[in-house]
Amino acid sequence: MIRVLLSLCFTILISTQSALAQSDQDIAWVQVEAQPSLTVTQQRAQVYSRDLQDVNGFSLGGGWYAVALGPYTLADAETVLNVYRNEGLIPVDSFVAESSVFQKQFWPVGANLLNLPAQVQPQLGTGETTASTTPEPEPEPIDETPREARASEAELTKDERKDLQSWLKWAGYYNSAIDGAFGRGTRGSMGAWQADNGYEATGVLTTMQRAKLRAQYFAVLEGMDLRLVSDPEAGIDMQLPMGILSQPVTEFPFVQFDASGDVPAKVLLISQAGDQNTLFGLYDIMQTLEIVPLEGERSRKDKSFVLTGQNLTIVSHTEVSLKDGHIKGFTLVWPIGDEERRSRILGEMQASFTRTEGVLDPAAGSNSTQSIDLLSGLEIRKPKMSRSGFFVDNNGTVITTVEAVQSCTRVTLENDYQAEILVIDDASGIAILRPTTKLSPMRVASLRSGDARLQSDVAVSGYSYEGVLGAPTMTFGVLSDIKGLRGEPELKRLAMNALPGDTGGPVLDSEGTVMGMLLPKANQNGQNLPNDVSFALGSDAIASLLSENGLVAQVALGEGTQAPEDISRLGSDMTVLVSCWN
Repeated sequence: MIRVLLSLCFTILISTQSALAQSDQDIAWVQVEAQPSLTVTQQRAQVYSRDLQDVNGFSLGGGWYAVALGPYTLADAETVLNVYRNEGLIPVDSFVAESSVFQKQFWPVGANLLNLPAQVQPQLGTGETTASTTPEPEPEPIDETPREARASEAELTKDERKDLQSWLKWAGYYNSAIDGAFGRGTRGSMGAWQADNGYEATGVLTTMQRAKLRAQYFAVLEGMDLRLVSDPEAGIDMQLPMGILSQPVTEFPFVQFDASGDVPAKVLLISQAGDQNTLFGLYDIMQTLEIVPLEGERSRKDKSFVLTGQNLTIVSHTEVSLKDGHIKGFTLVWPIGDEERRSRILGEMQASFTRTEGVLDPAAGSNSTQSIDLLSGLEIRKPKMSRSGFFVDNNGTVITTVEAVQSCTRVTLENDYQAEILVIDDASGIAILRPTTKLSPMRVASLRSGDARLQSDVAVSGYSYEGVLGAPTMTFGVLSDIKGLRGEPELKRLAMNALPGDTGGPVLDSEGTVMGMLLPKANQNGQNLPNDVSFALGSDAIASLLSENGLVAQVALGEGTQAPEDISRLGSDMTVLVSCWN
């Protein structure tokens, strides 16, 4: 054996020098290992270097790394492969590879054997002629025989056999269980793949064929730089596509990885201490974020939840679970229209997600730009517009202004309850809404019959700041006239400084009965009115529209003059926030 190795080393030395003078297409390598970890591959390269010369380490892409011997001529690479494999110095599934399968070299440190100069051709003298020669075609690498393929296949671990089945399933050739057992279904899928890729359909993949199938599987992840990321503070280890993500920023309870390039992706690691109530609260909070679109499946169990969402630009997937008092999980946000890469990245993240010791401290991170519209640096979903409305029956029917529901993809009451539009009456400016789930209002509006006294006190209950304060406010004023500027009997002119958010809210008289609904100022024939001038649609017009649509208004009984604080309570109990969403 020593004599053979000495002879081989001498041959290899000459071969290597010859290979260095050849073009990249003439160079061959002996790939002996591939690992999904750079650290492990570096360690393996060091081990091989103790006994062998010409040991190199290269990136394969897709988070994989290779140990390869070379560079050699093709013929010498075959010799090295056979001798080293027969002597047990390299694995039996080692194979000859071309330079094109390798990317950046990382071993030995500083080496760059992939960027070899092409052979320099001699200059020809003037007038000299040379015979035109056709270069000999490069021989195809010698693949394993079926017997050798079965032998190398027998050396595969169960996980490696499962990987082959997974790759065949991804390629569309296999549709059975991923169990590592190569039965009739697996053999048939191997044969079909071989036939479609120009090989003899033996049903047993050679080492080179397995490498090609693997390369096809990982081609879609090219440039993703999928690698294991460990965050001891969050207590999470998982594979992430760091080739497209920036360095993380921590804002409790998230570790955020934003996009670093052309792929607008985002990843959140989620980590916090808590119990089931905390988990359920997080479930609700996550659904308020812009990165979790509303359209998609929701699933909440006792100790876990999954949120999926999709809109015109992104697809989002969140999964979180509670274990031993720690709530941990992740969110992947991916651009729409790139489903193959998204599903592959998601699968790698799910398979690699590992809990470790540690959980984010509530004080972790420091969001320098604080905003009520942000949650831990993430934008909260906001409506296009919010206005006011009020309940008119015990089923939760609401009337509001038409302005509040125009051009909306959906309408909500108090942000939490979906509502459908029953009626839009452009002439009066009223929209009638019905919640999709039955509500039980604290109070229903009692409509005044007839006009209130001129110059009497009135008040509008409304969400003046479009829900920012979380509760309606009262704006007090005076009934200036019982008709509009052009004599419209259904309009009531008010002297009060109402805000746009108050629009659609109930206007109450001094007895606490509803004498009208506040209209937007834009409705007044396009005129620019003074700030202290507003208009309301009278209660008689409201009652008439409700009756036309089969709804019965509650008529006021007249309880006498109420104190301002009592009017505020009455108005607050019947007023509802109406939000328009895109």
